[in-house]
Amino acid sequence: MNGVESCRVAKQAVRGLYAITPEEQDTVKLLRQVRLALQGGASVLQYRNKQGGAARRLEQASALRELTREFGVALIINDDAALAKMVDADGVHLGFDDGSVAEARAMLGGGKIIGISCYNRVDLAHEAAGLGADYVAFGAFFASTIKPAAPAATLDLLCQARREIDLPIVAIGGITAENGAQLLTAGADALAVISALFGVEDIEQTARQFANLNLDH
Repeated sequence: MNGVESCRVAKQAVRGLYAITPEEQDTVKLLRQVRLALQGGASVLQYRNKQGGAARRLEQASALRELTREFGVALIINDDAALAKMVDADGVHLGFDDGSVAEARAMLGGGKIIGISCYNRVDLAHEAAGLGADYVAFGAFFASTIKPAAPAATLDLLCQARREIDLPIVAIGGITAENGAQLLTAGADALAVISALFGVEDIEQTARQFANLNLDH
């Protein structure tokens, strides 16, 4: 599969509720939480674990690979193309300075999805698209407990990106089921959520609320 085909795959996969895993070191608990999110309608899952060791991360990523296959949902690995390759994930998500698209493509092959964080800069999204990224992410749109110092992105930026960038667009940062609709209206294809999904009592119902936002757009 070449780069054009991987972009087509991304356009099909990167949409709706883009669930990002919490920093949960208990693998059994993590799988239980993720299963609830997938049952509620999460369309893509990003595995993010900045605190776990290599063995724990491999264990969790491998288990999540099996779970996401059960639901037919894409698995993206945060910032670690090597781990993505080891577990045959569907792709990798990179901060703009966390590794090149070319290196990730060489490691993963043409059929895998590569996403790039572009923060609050459309110029970075244009650069990422030119380098062969399959989707771009902007944020934070609202106050984020995960990254409180993240640069602020605006709805106007999202509208501009939608006009200029022919790739799936992911919005991230403090997104809830109450404020997410305006981001979809402005042009986001997917809403990336951690705390407002995995930090609530009823994960499945909350995931369903997020998924239902997309049915209206």
